[in-house]
Amino acid sequence: MSLPPGFLDELRTRTSLSQVVGRKVMWDQRKSNQAKGDMWAPCPFHQEKTASFHVDDRKGFYYCFGCHEKGDAISFVQSTENVGFMEAVEILAQEAGMPMPAQDPQAQQKADRRSQIADVTEAAVAWYRMQLRAGAGAAARDYINRRGLDQAAQDRFEIGYAPNARQGAFQALKGKGFDPELIIAAGIATKPDDGGTPYDAFRDRITFPIRDPRGRCIGFGGRAMDPNARAKYLNSRETELFDKGRALYNHGPAREATGKGQRLIVAEGYMDVIALDRAGFTGAVAPLGTAITEHQLQMLWRISDEPIVALDGDRAGLQAAMRLIDLALPLLEAGKSLRFCLLPQGTDPDDLIKAKGADAMAELLARAEPMVTLLWQRETEGKVFDSPERRASLDRSLRQAVSRIKDMSLRKHYGQALNDLRFQLFRAPRRSDWQPGQRGGPHRGPAAPMAATRATPLAAGAMSDLDMRSALILATLCLTPEMIDEFENALDRLEPTDPDQARLAGFLLGTTERDANRLRDALAQANLLPTLENLLSLGHVRIAPPVRSPGDRTKAAQCLAEEFAKLAARRGIEDEMAEALADLGDGGDSRLSWRLNSALHARQQADAPKTGDGNSNPEDETALSKRLADLIETRAWEKKTR
Repeated sequence: MSLPPGFLDELRTRTSLSQVVGRKVMWDQRKSNQAKGDMWAPCPFHQEKTASFHVDDRKGFYYCFGCHEKGDAISFVQSTENVGFMEAVEILAQEAGMPMPAQDPQAQQKADRRSQIADVTEAAVAWYRMQLRAGAGAAARDYINRRGLDQAAQDRFEIGYAPNARQGAFQALKGKGFDPELIIAAGIATKPDDGGTPYDAFRDRITFPIRDPRGRCIGFGGRAMDPNARAKYLNSRETELFDKGRALYNHGPAREATGKGQRLIVAEGYMDVIALDRAGFTGAVAPLGTAITEHQLQMLWRISDEPIVALDGDRAGLQAAMRLIDLALPLLEAGKSLRFCLLPQGTDPDDLIKAKGADAMAELLARAEPMVTLLWQRETEGKVFDSPERRASLDRSLRQAVSRIKDMSLRKHYGQALNDLRFQLFRAPRRSDWQPGQRGGPHRGPAAPMAATRATPLAAGAMSDLDMRSALILATLCLTPEMIDEFENALDRLEPTDPDQARLAGFLLGTTERDANRLRDALAQANLLPTLENLLSLGHVRIAPPVRSPGDRTKAAQCLAEEFAKLAARRGIEDEMAEALADLGDGGDSRLSWRLNSALHARQQADAPKTGDGNSNPEDETALSKRLADLIETRAWEKKTR
């Protein structure tokens, strides 16, 4: 519908924005100046305690300095009433005493028909409620009483009963003068495909009216009394008024309660909402028998920045949470998220409140988990990560999930949180946990300095050979992050002993940044930039080719390949040493001598300095022999006590 020129200007002139907004907020009297039309209040669009929502009544605009919502009276009604533009104009025009311009006949006919359908559903509400009090509703009343719903709750939620009659509601509404075609259009009755007589959509069911945010009854939910019914719960079919993917049960009252400080709780069904409401959690809503849709999620965020999703503690409830995570990830924004409250196995809010009271429910809600925790649980629960391939698979799935977040700042924070969780899962056990005869593995920690090396400059600097190599590797990857993917598996096995290096390694494994400048910003946000700067200040790192020429992929690749190869060789040597120690009491001197000699030569090939002719320096051979002797000596007491 097009509006004549000047209509909206006159509407805005006649409308007091402070009066429109004042129905939804409590003004801060100390900060507001009503005489000047300068009004302040806590924002109705996000939860806050301070008055950051400003209304300039003279100019007719509002602005929130917290969430940055802004607009005029029309946009305010659209957002708070969840209506379209023309409906918002109609609401304000009616309040201002302005007749709406004549619509074109087709649009007027459509609006009139929707109003007529709403009249039918309201009449059905009254008839169903009357049937609950009649003789036919005796069994339904008994069930409701067993569920603990007193008369106040029945009145509050307008609970009724649809008798087990083929045309009970249809004939009753027809007798009140409603057109049979409108009764069918309202979803109260259904007309068979074969053209037979219409029959009631709800039979032998307790009824729950579903209302839109404006309070109009747009449909019903029905709970079967027959335990053998095909569907325990049944919603109205799609009509001109009712779209179950765009509606929430208890929407209007929950929005009002949330505006007064209640938490917005998303439960699974009607009875859960009623139980929560009766226990004092009046900001409860429920989707209508299906998984939450994108439109419903946006409706929830218009009510609260961080709704709490309270799901039944069973497999279906957990699966529903995981589906919701996939839906929400691309829609997340700074300040717009979800928390999850998973109830004990086999329990819903109604069960929990009856068994343990409202305090138990409040405690669970207070411990609701952020969405990132559920995402981590989904990717790790029931899985074993005992190989580089499995760890790499986890990293890939986490990166894929995080990459779906469009807000770059939020994506970085998710990556950091997942990196921290990953580090906690994969942090290496201490070397003191090593047992004689135990083979080394991908999770082992580094050995303590040997007696022969305790006086070396390396040991005096409190940095192991492993950490020196790790420092160069991590610095190179930070300066040339495009190499992370190529060396990801090797980086996963790095496991430095220095906690700062370990945290940096975990961050690099989880980040999706492959640009050096953006990576540096991400490191700064993760408070890891000082760690990188410390690494770059080390002498052996400063003089390395990939550090002197940051961004040179060729030099970075050569350096990383060499350093990782040396570390891999060292791990193999240490395994041989460990097995040799285990053989002290098992295989005799000749076997031990052979193993130690093999380890010695492997060590020379992998790590010892070379002479001009390519051969190993004899002094290094002597030093390594002394090291092996010290190792055997320090482990000998363990053999004696086995």
